[in-house]
Amino acid sequence: MSSPGKLKIFLGYAAGVGKTYQMLDEAQCLKAKGVDVVIGYFEPHGRKDTISKTEGLETVPRKTVEYRGATFEEMDTESIIARHPSVAVVDEFPHTNVPGSARLKRWEDVLFLLEHGIDVFTTMNVQHLESLNDHMAQITGVKVRETIPDWVVKQAGEVVMVDLTPRALLNRLERGVVYPQDKARRAMENFFKESTLVALREMALRQTAQEVEERLEQSDAGLPTAASNGQPVAPQTHDAVVIYISDDPSTAMLIRRGKRVADVTHADCFAVFVAEQSDLKSLPAVKREAVERHLNFARNLHIETRVLVGGDHAKTIVEFARLHNARQIFLPRVVGKGVDRMLGKSFVNQVVGLANDMEVTIVADRRQESPVN
Repeated sequence: MSSPGKLKIFLGYAAGVGKTYQMLDEAQCLKAKGVDVVIGYFEPHGRKDTISKTEGLETVPRKTVEYRGATFEEMDTESIIARHPSVAVVDEFPHTNVPGSARLKRWEDVLFLLEHGIDVFTTMNVQHLESLNDHMAQITGVKVRETIPDWVVKQAGEVVMVDLTPRALLNRLERGVVYPQDKARRAMENFFKESTLVALREMALRQTAQEVEERLEQSDAGLPTAASNGQPVAPQTHDAVVIYISDDPSTAMLIRRGKRVADVTHADCFAVFVAEQSDLKSLPAVKREAVERHLNFARNLHIETRVLVGGDHAKTIVEFARLHNARQIFLPRVVGKGVDRMLGKSFVNQVVGLANDMEVTIVADRRQESPVN
């Protein structure tokens, strides 16, 4: 029997933050590398940017289930297993299947896929975590019915938080990007109040930090002290968070986020800028001033700063992170164009692909037109 598949969860705090888009983006990246990827289940919600990310990806047809005289469509788990891809993309992890299905919950279907050696990418919002159910009801005034047991989430090899500020999410709602205008107005009057979104986002950040801390504790006992060639290496006693520095104004938000997680997890924190030359004076004046301002901001927060020399930014930052035993990298959302966007060759995707043993948190710039899930 094949070894169990690996689970990767794209975590958010509300509809529209970009979970499904990011999941499909990474699926496209894997496909471009020759990995056998299929869409097991995808819920488009009429979002054109997200739908475009399915182009070129094979989709396993859904199955129909009859219930009380009506016909419903569900993920065809058995057909996915028969097809046996390397990776299956499965949207909406907490979904409850129609009565009469082989399994009650979609997360049970996902576990079934994992048992058959298929890796799974999936999406969920933090309010669906079982242990947070009562707390979420206090925050939102809504009792979440579809929940996932904590032990299921803890089985994930990776949990990637896809982040967006509440104001940016509300802007998407107002423009009709997430829901049609009439539904968006009702949403903003109820669940999508800014105060509610702020609280949910903070909860998602704390949950992500907790996941990181638990993984660090589990791995501490097994840190290597010798290289495979027999040469001794220095033992590493601290884990780290690495923050990617750029000249973009959103970098300040990125620094604050990374520092908060590092504090919660008691990890070392590095703010890293990558340049082709070690001397920042070679940069254009405007860019240099912005980078120096962000590096100084990081230093004021007692973050260790580094300027790394390298032409390949993704490779350079991942190698640095691995050298310092980093468990988490913070990146800005970088949206590619044309062929690069379709093939997933953006800087973010390159880092995610190289840092497959780390958590990667992607923070969107509220000023950019960002895709949604």
